Amino acid sequence: MNNVMACVDAQGNPAAVCDGAIWAAKALSASLTFLHVLDRHQEKAPQADLTGQIGLGAQENLLSELAELDARRSTLAQEQGRQILEGARQRATSSGLNDVHIRQRHGELVESVAELEGEHALIVMGKHDHPAWVGRHLDHHVERVIRAVKRPVLVMADGHFETPGSFVLAYDGSDASRKLLDQVGHNNLLKGLMCRLVHVGDVNAAMQEELGRAAEQIRAHGLHVETALIPGDVEHALADYVAEKQSGLLVMGAYGHSRVRRLVVGSTTTTLLRTSKVPVLVLR
Repeated sequence: MNNVMACVDAQGNPAAVCDGAIWAAKALSASLTFLHVLDRHQEKAPQADLTGQIGLGAQENLLSELAELDARRSTLAQEQGRQILEGARQRATSSGLNDVHIRQRHGELVESVAELEGEHALIVMGKHDHPAWVGRHLDHHVERVIRAVKRPVLVMADGHFETPGSFVLAYDGSDASRKLLDQVGHNNLLKGLMCRLVHVGDVNAAMQEELGRAAEQIRAHGLHVETALIPGDVEHALADYVAEKQSGLLVMGAYGHSRVRRLVVGSTTTTLLRTSKVPVLVLR
């Protein structure tokens, strides 16, 4: 199961997805599979019931043309997918990876990823940011994949990918966040990176001690750790901290401490996963 799967298409910042997946595959000494899913519903042209509006012969001719258009769209979509996959494979092999595979499937992205997740240790994907969604909604593909799978998901940000030298981990002292510490410590993707362990909220001596114990737990796995207590709200204060420290990766739990849990499952209008300027690794 030492494989990385990257979901690529014409949207979702495919270059960053490729480069992030290449970095992950190298860090994990893993094979890399690029997956492109053809949504069968998008290949269909709308067909209206024209009975009674035009002559029978004309209707049959129009339906025949629509069927030909559907077939043409399907062929073009498959060819576009093939070219995307071949481009991704070439990008990976030119970077020095040898064990690279491509797969194209028909169906729904979430269903395809869920069916294949057992073969892979990490899933990499990008966000499809529609202009009307900015400031309000997380890409539903990303959210549904995170809900559906049990593997870690690396979600790429906008812009080009830069190899991270450190990562930021939000911590609040809850049982779920303590469990996340061991996951971080055992995750080979994070080996060699500096961990910036951060608590956002009340700044007090008790939390400082708690943060110190958490840091020691991570250090036991061989990671270098720095801690920080930051007042404010998670969404804005953590984003500012990531930018200030120029950390290249944000690590979160898919379900866990109350505020961060709400961020992932989409119950707030602004979320770290959606607005992060750096890739986000979501652990399960």
